[in-house]
Amino acid sequence: MLKRKIYRQFAAWKEKSRGRTALLVCGARRTGKSFIVQEFAKNEYASHIIIDFGNAAKEVKDIFLQDGSNLNLFFAKLGAYYRTKLWPRQSAIIFDEVQQFPPARQLLKYLVADGRYDYLETGSLVGLRQNVENIIIPSEEEQINLYPLDFEEFLWALGDDVTGDVMREHYDIRAELGQPLHRRIMNDFRQYMLVGGMPQAVNAYLPSQDFAAADEAKKRILELYRKGITKFAGGYEEKVMSIFDAIPGQLAKKEKKYNLADISKRARYREYNSAFMWLKEAMIVNTCFNATDPNVGLAMSRECTTQKCYMGDTGLLVTMAFMDEDFTGNELYRAVLFDKLNVNEGMLMENIVAQELRCHGKKLFFYSRQDSSSRKNSMEIDFLVRQGRKICPVEVKSASSSRHASLDKFTGRFSSNLGSSYILSPRDVYEKGGIIHLPLYMAMFL
Repeated sequence: MLKRKIYRQFAAWKEKSRGRTALLVCGARRTGKSFIVQEFAKNEYASHIIIDFGNAAKEVKDIFLQDGSNLNLFFAKLGAYYRTKLWPRQSAIIFDEVQQFPPARQLLKYLVADGRYDYLETGSLVGLRQNVENIIIPSEEEQINLYPLDFEEFLWALGDDVTGDVMREHYDIRAELGQPLHRRIMNDFRQYMLVGGMPQAVNAYLPSQDFAAADEAKKRILELYRKGITKFAGGYEEKVMSIFDAIPGQLAKKEKKYNLADISKRARYREYNSAFMWLKEAMIVNTCFNATDPNVGLAMSRECTTQKCYMGDTGLLVTMAFMDEDFTGNELYRAVLFDKLNVNEGMLMENIVAQELRCHGKKLFFYSRQDSSSRKNSMEIDFLVRQGRKICPVEVKSASSSRHASLDKFTGRFSSNLGSSYILSPRDVYEKGGIIHLPLYMAMFL
């Protein structure tokens, strides 16, 4: 079993809520939502029922539709159908893939008020209009997101429960780790970039550290995503698919802002807005918006028409870039493992930073300004991260590059509202010229 940090959040919810709220766990498909929720219920309750609404029988759905007004009968029928004894305040009921049966989600208001049992839900695309338009969303519902494994969780999967704490200690005091330890962690981080954090890919990789096995698992996940787009993106599936398929090419460019003209010269953002939103809601992508004026707050100055679309999992991006080739033909694997990334392949570094920031609760913003009349006013910062009340610019660099002209321009322009400036690269920790240089694997701590 893969150890996940979200388990601790489940335990904190159970202790704090004491049955007063339901917990909705959202995430992309194949991030392990159903497994970790069921594992929690198995370990922390006397009994549990899991109702998979993606495959629920008509008899089960009828219990919700016909017996919701009589909860004694409702629970009696559920227990009988699943042959499970339910114990007041000691049992949990799980609504798996709840978006596929909205009436169950609406009933939660009354189930929670009844107070007999705890309720956990899992779902994807739970916020789409077609999944909520005919129901009242219960206010008694807390939401939490499950992402692919972060780097520390990947280390746990490798059997390393120590390095995460060591990295945190060195980040806190801004101290270098030393080349032997740094090289070893970077080697593990390169494996993480290639395998990614999807549980199926990690489990395929672990027995013999077989990249080919992980690649096959990722191909199956990508195919599942494509089928999901066809099935659930009703009315604009072609637009969603065109955006999805173009992600590797968009990220391979020097400027990684998504350019709709590459799909069609006549494409306009307003026509594709719903398609972008679908991918974001499905948590397949991590969307990064241009914040045009960091002085007034990131979200307040968000320019929705200028955005980057990172893959939610970098391992999937690696496989997606060479989807039609055998593993042995995937040049990215060799480039990453032997530290030979060129400018275009450096897209993986930026994508993995976006993934780590998102996994740890950061909303993604960048800064871009182009001034054709004055080059000194043109600049682009890869990420803007809020730390307390301050905005921190973050640049992602390859090992061979030490230039940071945009970072210097940005700090000069917005100095009154800025915190620390960071450069993330494959190098060890050091500070120079007022800029904190961190290894890529420390992105999770920003």
